[in-house]
Amino acid sequence: MLKVVPLCAACAVLVLLGACKEDAPKSVEIRPVRTEVVDPKPIDDDRQAVGEIKPRQESDIGFRISGKLISRAVDIGVSVKKGDLLARLDDTEYQARLRSAEAEIASAEAVLVEADAAEGRLRQLLASGTTTRANYDVAVKNQRGAQAKLEAARASASLSRDQLGYTELRADFDGIVTAAAAEPGQVISAGQMVVKLAKPDEKDGVFNIAESAFRGRPEHERPEVVVSLLSNPGVFAEGVVREISPVADPATRTYQVKVTLRQPPEGMRFGASVMGRLKTTTAPVVVLPGSALFDKSGKPAVWVYQAATASVALKPVVVARYEADRVVISEGLSKGEVVVTAGVNRLREGQKVRLAQEASR
Repeated sequence: MLKVVPLCAACAVLVLLGACKEDAPKSVEIRPVRTEVVDPKPIDDDRQAVGEIKPRQESDIGFRISGKLISRAVDIGVSVKKGDLLARLDDTEYQARLRSAEAEIASAEAVLVEADAAEGRLRQLLASGTTTRANYDVAVKNQRGAQAKLEAARASASLSRDQLGYTELRADFDGIVTAAAAEPGQVISAGQMVVKLAKPDEKDGVFNIAESAFRGRPEHERPEVVVSLLSNPGVFAEGVVREISPVADPATRTYQVKVTLRQPPEGMRFGASVMGRLKTTTAPVVVLPGSALFDKSGKPAVWVYQAATASVALKPVVVARYEADRVVISEGLSKGEVVVTAGVNRLREGQKVRLAQEASR
């Protein structure tokens, strides 16, 4: 019996210690977080797009008549002046047409001379009463018919002369040849492009823009754009949006935007790849690191620090756009709110937190 008493006492002590351990309160987990104070400000709208330099005015130059091309006087890249010869057709057929038309003029003139003489004689006979009015009327009719045939022959000759001139293709304005679509020996139809001519001083930056870029902008807005060479950003020019295609490209589903450049430098040659950036600022927005964004049921949200309870609460936001390492938030946050910027995936609603440092301002 003496050995049993100490063993029972030891068991009682162990039970009491276990009870005390279960009754001890659990410590509250407090996570350190990094934060940032919200301060909405306008920012540069630095959305960019890649495009190319194209001539503002570019014309397909072709002959007004058909024929066989015997020479082309220019190649791609050649500068021409207004009136310079670009190409020439074989004019043998048109020379023959002109000679035929001139012969018809000579024949019609001879007929008219004869008709004038007959009308003059019959007029005198009618005055003396030796011929009838009917005979004189026939002479007048023949005279007028001869005059009409002469005018028709002259018009035909003028047309043949013009067609002969059309066998030479000349520049309508000062420009640069940007394309050539015909070679000597080829039979050309009327209106078919032989060369493409562009005005060198009028250049456009042409970009294909996604539909989302137009969201939230006035329909008739024509913003200014800074266009720079992709290979050398130091070569740039400012411009303004001149034209926005009303129909999306069926393949890419993007809209073509043309930007007219002001005094583009010589380095911006046709076909050069360029970068375009809007020269505007946004409405006041909040810019946060990408690590601050949290997904709540498929919608963006951020953790906001509650100073009164030293905890965090989830707040939905509207993201204007996503960038490489940051997000631009347009709605959902107010000036002075403190947003958690790191470790957001380890937080829960009402989580006690401790600021790792003074919230950055």
